[in-house]
Amino acid sequence: MAEIMKNWIIADRSQLLLLQPSIDEWLPEDHLARFVVEVVEQLDLSPILAKYEGRARGSNPYHPALLTALLIYGYATGVMSSRKIELATRESVPFRFIAGGHHPDHTTLSEFRRRHLEELSALFVEVLLLAREMGFLKVGTVAIDGTKVKANASKHAAVSYKRARALERQLRNEVDKLMEAAEGADNTPLREGVDIPAEIARREERIEKLRAAQRVIEERRAQEAVEEYREQHERHIEKTGEAVARALSKKKERARRLPDPPERPSLEPDDKAQHNFTDPDSRIMPDGGAFSQAYNGQLSVDTATMLIVGQHVTQHTNDKQELLPAIGSINREIYTPEAVLADAGYYSEENISQAPEEIDLLVSPGKTRHNLSLEERLGPAPEGPAPANATPAAAMRHKLRTEAGHQLYRLRKMTVEPVIGIIKQAMGVRQFLLRGAGKVRGKWGLVCLGYNLRRLWSLKTAPQA
Repeated sequence: MAEIMKNWIIADRSQLLLLQPSIDEWLPEDHLARFVVEVVEQLDLSPILAKYEGRARGSNPYHPALLTALLIYGYATGVMSSRKIELATRESVPFRFIAGGHHPDHTTLSEFRRRHLEELSALFVEVLLLAREMGFLKVGTVAIDGTKVKANASKHAAVSYKRARALERQLRNEVDKLMEAAEGADNTPLREGVDIPAEIARREERIEKLRAAQRVIEERRAQEAVEEYREQHERHIEKTGEAVARALSKKKERARRLPDPPERPSLEPDDKAQHNFTDPDSRIMPDGGAFSQAYNGQLSVDTATMLIVGQHVTQHTNDKQELLPAIGSINREIYTPEAVLADAGYYSEENISQAPEEIDLLVSPGKTRHNLSLEERLGPAPEGPAPANATPAAAMRHKLRTEAGHQLYRLRKMTVEPVIGIIKQAMGVRQFLLRGAGKVRGKWGLVCLGYNLRRLWSLKTAPQA
């Protein structure tokens, strides 16, 4: 069969360029990489530059602005490994543009991130300040939620409280037997290669680690017991108030017996309470129907722009204690929240009473139903404030059922949950690679910084209506 003749365009890979190529021409004018470079040029990098003063030895270092832009763009696009960033400076046009034709090795990138993690994470606030100057952040509504991010530690590298005590007893028995063997060594020769002092020292070291693990678990349980008693006390007050309100509203109804006060919780740790040896700051947390060794990353997101205005990382397995810290993580000099939306995991009477009075809180006291009955959907929404004798939980339910409260609260899952999805799916942040609460907080700050730059670029380049 004869070949069909075509004027094919053939790749000439040995073709020389007549003019010197320009990296600046490789990217469109509105590319994210250009935006990252422009933003980094406006950031205050003096805390990082100060660490280079007096360091004259060695080869010339890369400028912190170059490395910072590479890291931020990597986080914004889901390329967080220093080795992958190094490779991208050779294979990816945006990374080559940011690096200006240089190729910092992964050791340089990793060391720069390690030495300046705190300063890099602090740039999160500066980017928010830039967003305000661009007119995107003013006064608004904030939606709060948390997500579990796996720690750089296996849950199998942990020991339970029960297992730690059992291992300690076993090792102490072995030490006693080794001591007896050492005392009777003159009469009973030891097997060749057995070093009793070394065997005892190794076991004593393990015993000390197990004892330290037990102390950590015991201290943690003491803190949890205080928190549990406070929550039970709040629920007791709420139930007592509801019982009194029912009695006052129905005078003919026979007064019901008031609920019993809560019992003091035990300070004894649960046998299953665990301590992880690889990353002691991480915790076993429920995550999507399973359990993971993880941290709890918290986000406060502006509902109008979907920019993260506050963030922090906690070791608490639930969100009950995170409402006030989440509100406190918002820099009021940059952004003023008028209303805060949160799900039932954040509700407690203490949180409601201690929150700033100028902020309108909409926090569900219980799980909200997604499928309302036809009567509930067609029926009129309550108007006006809640009854004067309503408990805090009843008053909050009343506020959420009003037309204004319902329309505002529905923004919660439309705002913060998509942001969590972008961070975990598009950016690929499913596990922290660093260990320790301090480093994890810095890493989470970098993640939020990368997301905000990506979102700010989208807002800036979006077609104007």
